[in-house]
Amino acid sequence: MIKPMTPLERCLAVLDGKTPDRVPVVPQTFMFAAETAGIKIGALARSAPKMVEAQVVSQAKYDYDGCVIDFDDASLAEACGAKVIYRAEDPAIVDDAEPVVQNWHDLDRLVLPDPWRDGRLPVWLEATRELVDRIGDHVWIMGRADQGPFSLACLLRGPEQLMMDLLDEENHPHVDRLIEYCRQACTLFAKAQQQAGAHATSIGDSFAGPSLISPQLFQRFALGPETKLTQEIQAAGIPLSIHICGRTNQIIGDMGKTGARILEVDWQLDMAEARRKVPATTVLMGNINPSDPLVLGTPQQVISAARQIIAATGGRGLFLSSGCALGRNTKPENLKAMVAAARECS
Repeated sequence: MIKPMTPLERCLAVLDGKTPDRVPVVPQTFMFAAETAGIKIGALARSAPKMVEAQVVSQAKYDYDGCVIDFDDASLAEACGAKVIYRAEDPAIVDDAEPVVQNWHDLDRLVLPDPWRDGRLPVWLEATRELVDRIGDHVWIMGRADQGPFSLACLLRGPEQLMMDLLDEENHPHVDRLIEYCRQACTLFAKAQQQAGAHATSIGDSFAGPSLISPQLFQRFALGPETKLTQEIQAAGIPLSIHICGRTNQIIGDMGKTGARILEVDWQLDMAEARRKVPATTVLMGNINPSDPLVLGTPQQVISAARQIIAATGGRGLFLSSGCALGRNTKPENLKAMVAAARECS
């Protein structure tokens, strides 16, 4: 009989290519965790103690294996100069009406942010450090590094404008320059997460997904920067996870080529196909639909979905998770069912 592991040991075993006592559960809970702790999501935007309290309360209540530190999609862009709209009931967002890069001459004025000083990045890092101090000796902690290179470029230029820029090859050298700046900014933040004590770090590059750009454009503008980012971060000694929303079947093989140790995959992706297309050493994190069944369904439907994912992957190289962030209205009994399903399939 396999000796029971701690949540941290369970996650590290999977990352090391070993067999854990059961599949780890690492849900993306920051909004749900705030709700569990009775904290408004808007109150987390500038408060490391509240973020830490939300994560500690939620993890203790539901007994999952890993916590993902996340605040919103706007923090790194804000540190790069973007204006942000703060909301009480929802995460902060970038103000698209006033992009940082309104014309290509603005590229000359971009300055790389210092994660320990600029914007709210120090709050993220403080949250990582405090959470590791509180529970990191037995729970796996992933400190997000916010947005990936292509997505950060969209936030700084404006998503619609950058999509238009891609249509004119004369703009491509400027787009490449902007994305390279963004890659460097992402790298700095990710390395700072390691210094803060995170067991892993991650980026979201969902603007680079097939919902917005073709696989060909992904290969041209996103794959190279993601690969270079991955190599530099993992050479520093911390695993990187890449998250791209949507039905990524057409690019999952390319995502695997980045070398990222973890790929967070959306619920629309076929997990059996993903397991075939990415290296055996790549950990897949996902991918129960966060809407149905986690909000709209029943515990039995959640257990059924979890069983299908575990069967599709053979339980190998898997962190069972939600296929994108859990909504704050996720049914508590359904998150309990996700954890129960992983134990059942040990």
